[in-house]
Formats: sequence, structure tokens, C-alpha cells
Amino acid sequence: MKALVLEEKGKLALREFELPATLGPRDVRIKTHTVGICGSDVHYYTHGKIGHFVVNEPMVLGHEASGTVVACGDAVTDLKPGDRVCMEPGIPDPDSRASKLGIYNVDPAVRFWATPPVHGCLTPEVIHPAAFTYKLPDNVSFAEGAMVEPFAIGMQAALRAKIQPGDIAVVTGAGPIGMMVALAALAGGCARVIVADLAQPKLDIIGAYDGIETVNIRHESLTDAVAAATDGWGADLVFECSGAAPAILGMHEFARPGGAIVLVGMPVDPVPVDIVGLQARELRLETVFRYANVYDRAIALIASGKVDLKPLISASLPFEDSIAGFDRAVEARDSDVKLQIVMPQ
Repeated sequence: MKALVLEEKGKLALREFELPATLGPRDVRIKTHTVGICGSDVHYYTHGKIGHFVVNEPMVLGHEASGTVVACGDAVTDLKPGDRVCMEPGIPDPDSRASKLGIYNVDPAVRFWATPPVHGCLTPEVIHPAAFTYKLPDNVSFAEGAMVEPFAIGMQAALRAKIQPGDIAVVTGAGPIGMMVALAALAGGCARVIVADLAQPKLDIIGAYDGIETVNIRHESLTDAVAAATDGWGADLVFECSGAAPAILGMHEFARPGGAIVLVGMPVDPVPVDIVGLQARELRLETVFRYANVYDRAIALIASGKVDLKPLISASLPFEDSIAGFDRAVEARDSDVKLQIVMPQ
């Protein structure tokens, strides 16, 4: 079957590509419907690597997906053909120490779609463990189902932050993940969220949500905005979602004494951190790597209507236009939030 294949850095092809097709007893076969284009997919396309994950041979892209179950293994009891589902793309070793502790996202043996050397899901059909396949409620569309994966990162950040009702939060970085974090923080109990970035089109999109204020740091002072919102005390929580060295170096300046900083954005290279700045306010520092045990909660929030991700979908493109979609993701990164690929049905 055809797949979108990253042949090498800067070269994509839409071509026949055979993936392993054995349906195990605890697996489901899924007809893929919608796949989001993630920043990591784009980074592999433009750079050929992310940290120590290097594309050394052709790899199928895509990991934010929804679809329809078409077949089930003999041991699968909670899904059936015809079920509309979304898929959690990381598959850990169920017997690992990390999995037994419930932190399977940091299992060294985890196999994550479209992370070298593991192939992704931009192909008409995939086989996936039923344990990491989630039924979509009737009022959640395939497009929203494909947004559960990035929203799960926001959910993980909100849980790591240990939000208290009424907290005021700052999010540095208004990319797709920064937006997901802001919405998850609101859903988790924050009274106000201040989102800062340089890209005004993205700030306009996230600023349309109730409870979110925006600051364009090209023209405005984030320090002044936080001081005005907190009577000079500082934000209870700071979510760093940009991965930019200047933001990381100065992140402590926006937090109140005894507050918390959650590192979500991933710098390409090592960056400096002001340890004394953190210590002087006795700030709690948390880190996020993907997510664990949040997919069901993310789906429930979307189904309830308390979190509306539809305004973040910038465009849907047919599978045959996948390469053009990736080129658009590179060129329009300051204005588009989420581009999605719709597979042939």
C-alpha cells in the first residue's frame, strides 16, 4: 500500500511501502482516517534528526491519528470492527520496570510511531495494540480524534504542574503544544493563562478562548503583563513550551516564590539554566516527555465540550497532497496551527 515516506533529509515520497502486517491476538487492524502533521514530523523532514534519533533509512511519517477498526485479534474484547478510534502511538514493553510503575512514556524500550527506526501511520492501514487504541464517542469527529495525541501532552503538563483551582499560569510559546498546554491548564483549574509568543497570527487564535490573555513579546513586556495580572507577585505556574534558550534562561522571572516551572518545549541543543534564579524563589521544576495514562481523560474533556480543539485545525488536505502539506507546514509555521491529512476512504 502507499505511504508517505521520508527518504532522507529534505526528501519525501508518496509511494508503495510494505509495513509488517501480522495481526497479533491483542492487536487491531485500523483503517486510517485522519493524521495530523506534527512539529517532530516536520523537523525530521527538514533536519533528518531530533537529538540522537536520526533517520538513517526511509521512514513512514505520522503519529497523530484516528481511524476505524476493521479487524481484531482473537484476544481483543473491548473493540470491534466498525469502532471509530484514535491511537496512542507509543508502545512500551508491558513487562518493563517503567511500565509497572505507570510511567511507560519513559520506558527505554518504548516504540513510538515515526521515531527512527519505527515507522509511522501515514498509510491507509495500520496494526496497533488494542490496549493503546481508544474508542471515540459519537460526538467526537475523526479530526478531533487525531488531535488527542498533541492534547495529551498538554494534559501531561497540567498533571505535572499540580494545578490548584484559581492558579494563574504563564505559557511561553504559542505553537501547537503551547496552545494545548494553555487549554489543558484552563481545564485543570487555572483561572487565567497568559500566553506569550512572537507570532501574532497564532496569538490571535489562542487569544480567542475565554480565560486566555496573550502577549506579543516583540512589542510588549511579559514581565509587565504578569506583574499586572498578579499584583506583582508572579504566576503560580510557568509552562515553558518554546524550547528557546532565552525563554529558558529567563523563565524563573515570571514565577512567584514557591511556584512551579514545567519544561515542555525541547531545545535542539543544550541550553543554560539560571539555577540560582530558581533557588532564590525555591521554585519547583517539573519536566514532561510525551504522556502516560491521559488519553482517556483527554477524550472525555473533548467529548464534554469543555475543551474545543476544532479552532486549532488550520486545514485538512487529501492524502495525495501530503507532500504539499508538509511544505506548507514548513512555510506557514507562524500562522498555521495544525494541518491534517485525510486518508482515502
